[in-house]
Amino acid sequence: MTSKFFITSLLASALFLGLGIAPVMAQGTNTPALDRAQQAISARIQQGMASGHITPSEARDLLRRDREIDLTERRFKANGTATPQERQQLRADVDSLGNEVERLMMNNSYVQPPANSAGTTPGIDNRQNNISQRIDEGVRSGRITQREARRLQSRERQIARHEAAYKRDGVVTSQERRQLRDELARLNAELERMMRNDRG
Repeated sequence: MTSKFFITSLLASALFLGLGIAPVMAQGTNTPALDRAQQAISARIQQGMASGHITPSEARDLLRRDREIDLTERRFKANGTATPQERQQLRADVDSLGNEVERLMMNNSYVQPPANSAGTTPGIDNRQNNISQRIDEGVRSGRITQREARRLQSRERQIARHEAAYKRDGVVTSQERRQLRDELARLNAELERMMRNDRG
């Protein structure tokens, strides 16, 4: 679902903004096991984005959490070391993030589209990316709660699963494309109602 260009631009943006695909650690770090675990999680997020198991919106949230762990670690190390309690908290945070990545990888079935144009859906993919970005914008602005965002993202994944099923035979028919457009239109309408704070 996600184009190589979009994946590359998202990863480049994450690096530019300091979200850290590979965690940036303080010099002389004394938590190498945690550092390796974070690097493995970052690689897994990249893999999930490339395979379509993790949506752009989910990836941004996971990368934000990864960056928060880095900042916490830096704060703990500001005095030159990390206490056993601080290390335990960092391990718990890293484990929680890793578990969330694996949950997304297991729950979101997706099949890469075939190379021929009859099996690709760039217009639909662009709409999905736009909706993902609008969800992020809504959460950042406070117009959408985290709970509402999770519900919208669940519907995003459901549409992605429908798209994957349609692509399995190598052709997405005009009727299947219309079905996907209709589902995205309904999702977008609900998103825009939430953005206007019109919950009724």
